Amino acid sequence: MNHKTDELLAPALHFSVQLSPTPRGARLARLLGAERLRAWELPYGVADAAEHVMAELAANAAIHARVPGRDFRVALRVTDGGRTLRVEVTDTRADRLPSRRPPGLGLVIVEALAGRWGVALGPVPRKTVWAEWDLVAPGRGFPGSGGPGGLPKETKE
Repeated sequence: MNHKTDELLAPALHFSVQLSPTPRGARLARLLGAERLRAWELPYGVADAAEHVMAELAANAAIHARVPGRDFRVALRVTDGGRTLRVEVTDTRADRLPSRRPPGLGLVIVEALAGRWGVALGPVPRKTVWAEWDLVAPGRGFPGSGGPGGLPKETKE
């Protein structure tokens, strides 16, 4: 018998949609993803940050990685037994890796809002730009679970 009770108790939260690499596709990614994030009732601030990051990554896929006739995919998932939110945007331009150089500041925003982010290559010709947030502080329980965790204890200075 498998004793991974955290994974058994955590709901399987996953959303994925394939969209055209156009401004309309990027807008739909933001709207559909934002609605799903709100429905998942994530910890305070995480859904807003993920929505901004998802919008930026979808816009980058539509503007900088556009290949006529090839779509991009947005995926949201809660992984690691409910401990991590992951946003992924996959496009078909593995030859064009993200860059933080001007004129755009989009990846600076991603870096500021996400707990961590990166790029995964493959299978050819795809690349996936991803961002993650911890939903549970290390060594703490789930916020609002009644167990250890929730808000940090106040410290007196």
